[in-house]
Amino acid sequence: MTEMTVLEALNAAMAHELEHDPKVVILGEDVGIAGGIFRTTQGLQNKFGVDRVIDTPLDEKGIAAHAVGMALYGMRPVVEIQFSGFIHDCIEQIMFCGAKYRWVLGGEYSVPMTIRAPSFGGIMGGIWHSHSPESYFAHGSGIKIIAPSTPQDAYSMLITAIRDPDPVLVLEPVPLYRTLRDEVDETLKTQEFGKAEIVRSGSDITVVVYGPLRHKTVEVADSLAEDEGIDVEVIDLKTLIPFDIETLVNSVKRTGKMVIIHEASQTMGFGAEIATSVQAKAFGYLEAPIDRVCAPDVPHSYRVGDEFYIPNKDRIRAGIMKTMEAIL
Repeated sequence: MTEMTVLEALNAAMAHELEHDPKVVILGEDVGIAGGIFRTTQGLQNKFGVDRVIDTPLDEKGIAAHAVGMALYGMRPVVEIQFSGFIHDCIEQIMFCGAKYRWVLGGEYSVPMTIRAPSFGGIMGGIWHSHSPESYFAHGSGIKIIAPSTPQDAYSMLITAIRDPDPVLVLEPVPLYRTLRDEVDETLKTQEFGKAEIVRSGSDITVVVYGPLRHKTVEVADSLAEDEGIDVEVIDLKTLIPFDIETLVNSVKRTGKMVIIHEASQTMGFGAEIATSVQAKAFGYLEAPIDRVCAPDVPHSYRVGDEFYIPNKDRIRAGIMKTMEAIL
């Protein structure tokens, strides 16, 4: 076991795959000499060379297009988009090319590329640097989406993504890069996608979360248990596409209530898909409407700040209490 930050775990995962698979390459803006804008790839070019860790022009669409071509020729490119707020420029290459070629070509070719997208708010990054783009990609199909929120998940899930035969979008938790440190078991090289984690067991209400808000949610759950005697089950989804509907449904069958929490805006957010899917399979067990605690339907602004946009502990607590007091 080695103690690492989330950032160090991501770096260790990439280093491991570069060392053990000559087909793995990393490319992106400043990923080589500078080690990436957050220094996530620091030291990798010095160790593995300029042909394996490649500095690119400032052109997200071109980076993604080159990665698709590399993957079609048998390589395993790992693309860094400096912020997920810049990823929209390469949606065409990721979604209309990389995510579709397996289907267009009848399975003859696959596109094993990994897109690392530093995401979420919490660093006062404003409209350009505080995005949660999961819904754009979840709707397109042909791509897996993961959201690790611990050092262990960052390490194991990134290795799994690099080894996956299809495109994987990794929503990396920027606010946790250096603030969260924990032990990482480097022998756990892979982690199955589509498996949620019950972070906190409970019997009164199911709360589903992903990304950095996992940690605030657990704190709220602990305080509700102490202050109100409410036993909250917290589930970290971890994989958005495909997501673990079985674990969610089984939890709701025990608790009868569900709240979904995410940083993205509420309208057409991923929480709506979770709610609909759970309702379709567990409607008869629900004792209250499924509710969501999300960001407002406005752009992430510099003026109001992260503390007014991202669901905070007070809003999470209020959302749980609202559902606890509601009845169908």
